[in-house]
Amino acid sequence: MAKYVGAIDLGTTSNRFILFDKDGKIFESAQKEHKQIFPQPGWVEHDPIEIWENTCWVIKEVMIKTGISPDQIDSIGITNQRETSVVWNKKTGKPYYNAIVWQCTRTDALCKNLVKAYGEAFFHEKTGLPVASYFSGPKVRWILDHVPDAKQDSGTGNALFGTIESWIIWWLTGGPNRGSHITDVTNASRTMLLNLDTLEWDKELLDAVGIPAPMLPEIRPSIDSKSWGSTLEQGPFGGRIPVCGALGDQQSALFGQTCFSKGEAKNTYGTGCFLLLNTGNTMIRSTHGLLTTIGYQINTEKPVYCLEGSIAMAGSLVQWMRDNLGIIKTAPEIEALAATVKDNGDVYFVPAFSGLFAPYWRSDARGVIAGLTGFANKGHIARAVLEACAYQTRDIVLAMEKDSNVALKHLKVDGGMVLNELLMQFQSDILDVPIIRPTVIETTALGAAYAAGLATGFWSSTKQLKVNWSEGKRWTPDMGPEHREELYLKWKKAIEKSYSWIQASKDCH
Repeated sequence: MAKYVGAIDLGTTSNRFILFDKDGKIFESAQKEHKQIFPQPGWVEHDPIEIWENTCWVIKEVMIKTGISPDQIDSIGITNQRETSVVWNKKTGKPYYNAIVWQCTRTDALCKNLVKAYGEAFFHEKTGLPVASYFSGPKVRWILDHVPDAKQDSGTGNALFGTIESWIIWWLTGGPNRGSHITDVTNASRTMLLNLDTLEWDKELLDAVGIPAPMLPEIRPSIDSKSWGSTLEQGPFGGRIPVCGALGDQQSALFGQTCFSKGEAKNTYGTGCFLLLNTGNTMIRSTHGLLTTIGYQINTEKPVYCLEGSIAMAGSLVQWMRDNLGIIKTAPEIEALAATVKDNGDVYFVPAFSGLFAPYWRSDARGVIAGLTGFANKGHIARAVLEACAYQTRDIVLAMEKDSNVALKHLKVDGGMVLNELLMQFQSDILDVPIIRPTVIETTALGAAYAAGLATGFWSSTKQLKVNWSEGKRWTPDMGPEHREELYLKWKKAIEKSYSWIQASKDCH
């Protein structure tokens, strides 16, 4: 009887469930989008109940389509949009408020007050992170400050906090009064509450942000041979399956790309764009605007650390072109429209819709389209949208090379946008390195499956996972150095035009 490992991929715009076979190939999958909630400019929310219901739907859909039984699924791994935060009641399972999404900027003032009170270095030295609205801790503080019931229950342990994988694992393993309240080290490292040296919640950080310890999940390794619990027979799987692996989505993509060696890097082109560089068991504390984060931890082994560059808008910018402007009807049409012109027509699109993330960290920035003339048309704008992903990636690569003193030799890529040939060629051109796409591009879900399967012994070692990886396509640079630098110089000028928009707006009143 064939056996599979299941991966629940809890993305920013949709949930997926994918079954992988022993060779790391997709057996079957299902996907369902959830609503994006924008209460006011810069605020982004999700409905946690909808995310749980959609998770159940995609699982049931795969079980029905394949007709397999629960005992054919070896284990379940989870991967998730990382910093998105939920606070819910332990006894009822009811969220006190919508999930506050990683892109949300509502905690900007709170973060500035934390820097004023404690200093940036206080947080950076312990967490490897800048103080920014991107991370989970301030989001939880905001809920406690604005939802009285959450505040009242927070000190008793009845109010639980978790990122999205914690929320779903809690429901999968029993829910109210029964579910396992846990997180893995990768997700914990994105809260601004974890001490990177001890791998534990830091009391000084908790006190500074104002988060009661009873709210917090137990921290476990990403790949954990000690099961976190099993799915329930009355749950979406219809049987008991161990849940024993979790990774934040970008660390999961790194794991799925089998970047197990120091110096290996991958870039994921999804809702946002995220580049991770494996730095081994050594933490490199960035001085160039990058994050120091945990890549993964296997059982009780030393954790593997990474440098990370985070870009807020990538695929979501294409969705904006589709949904808000109506310039395209489907996301893949962006490539055909961009191909109607030979270059960007001197048009640059800086998608700072929620400020700029790495390496700039400018929450005051907002999106701009620069270089417009009467010559520009919608093809040039479409091309500028795609090129924005590539330029932002170069920003991060340059910062990484300064921090690590390691020059990038090639870049492994994954995510939905890597099917865009025009973007991948331009990325190779502007970086001046080969771009390599694997055969299986769903590496985020694959990493979660690998985590669970390694924990149970379904896969014997990371060496076996390396054997599974294979190159699907490669792009090589085809641009002269002078042209490359001319384009990049104009991109940097466009970046500067996006700065201080929020302050300038206030000054107008």
